[in-house]
Amino acid sequence: MEKNLNSKEAIEKLQALVKDIVTCMFFTNTQAGIHNTRPMAVVEVDMNGNLWFFASLQSAKVQDIEKDNHVHLVFSNPSKDSFLDLRGRASIENDRKSIEDRWIPIVKAWFPEGKNDPDLCLIKVKTDEAHYWDRNSTKMVDIVKTISSVVTGKQMVEGIHGDLLV
Repeated sequence: MEKNLNSKEAIEKLQALVKDIVTCMFFTNTQAGIHNTRPMAVVEVDMNGNLWFFASLQSAKVQDIEKDNHVHLVFSNPSKDSFLDLRGRASIENDRKSIEDRWIPIVKAWFPEGKNDPDLCLIKVKTDEAHYWDRNSTKMVDIVKTISSVVTGKQMVEGIHGDLLV
């Protein structure tokens, strides 16, 4: 079943999906037209639908973003049959107050100097387009639906999917 979501409802769905998944595959583009990919943990999805990540100013991802700010994020939680495909534009944020407001202690593992590390920055991704897939029933119900579909010959309706229009 297709269910597109707008504005506040879309942002709430985005926040819920990311909260359950947290880590995404973060794609950037190089000058050679090749995609660089790495896993990254989302620090926050703000009330405007922007996603925030901590990064090093010296990292390849920051260098890639400075050359081409178009990014692609892919989230996957197979145990809950929840998936999110998001494309957006990234910017590098150096505002110390913003870093302090989003700081979580686990980040110190990558930045031993803590939130005052001069190499620490934030990547802000503004969502341009997003599509989600989400199961709307339990696995047991899905098994029964699958068996019923086979027996009746009717196509099974798998979960909910749609665009998130943030």
